[in-house]
Amino acid sequence: MTYDFTGKRALVTGAASGIGAATAQALAANGAAHLVLVDLDAERLEALDLPCETSCHAGDVADEALWDAIEAEGGTLDVAFLNAGIAGTAAPFAELSLDDWRKVMAVNLDGLFLSLRCAMRLAGDGAAIALTASSAGVKAEPGIGPYGASKAGAVHMAKIAAKEGAPRRIRVNAIAPGGVDTAIWDGMPFFEDLVARHEGDRAAALLAMAEGMTPMGRFESAQEIAAQVLFLLSDASGTITGTTLVSDGGYSL
Repeated sequence: MTYDFTGKRALVTGAASGIGAATAQALAANGAAHLVLVDLDAERLEALDLPCETSCHAGDVADEALWDAIEAEGGTLDVAFLNAGIAGTAAPFAELSLDDWRKVMAVNLDGLFLSLRCAMRLAGDGAAIALTASSAGVKAEPGIGPYGASKAGAVHMAKIAAKEGAPRRIRVNAIAPGGVDTAIWDGMPFFEDLVARHEGDRAAALLAMAEGMTPMGRFESAQEIAAQVLFLLSDASGTITGTTLVSDGGYSL
């Protein structure tokens, strides 16, 4: 299904890869006129080939100066997808350091606050905003304390921002993916071990993990999540605000 974003100005964070890049591409393909793109990876951000005007901002979403610069540029936002985030260290609470905790919170909550604040300040009346949460924020699992807590925070931030934006008909929702085939898995020790057990076949390792974790037996693609984000940002969801769309193949049931 396609949605009409003709002439609209959009902000996308975490735009250089994965769900962020897929959403930027989908917005551009559906008529967006200008994309404000934010990511730490300057090289990949600049390499995005999009059929619309872009403003690229390479930097840490937890850096307030980055958002000051974006706000100073001005320009009304019609839609925003606040997606930047990290997984962090996977370990039980008892084994985590304060630095492990703070590293995740800096990006996933401080960075989300700063990007949401900017989006709310620049949003025009009737704008739509989507935040990336996670099924880890709605279902408890051991060993992912900082990530799960930060994503639960994202869910509640969407609710509060939705109430604050309602007088201007600014809608704010969250999307909570489960396992998605993105680079977030790469570099995680348990996933590297799983790939090794499948003789280096990354796709086979992902499938095995999905079959063991989700009732539907598969993970989502970045493009599938991007299509769902476009729904939340489109006029088709014009009465939906303060909700979290859980898209996890039944993992959180």
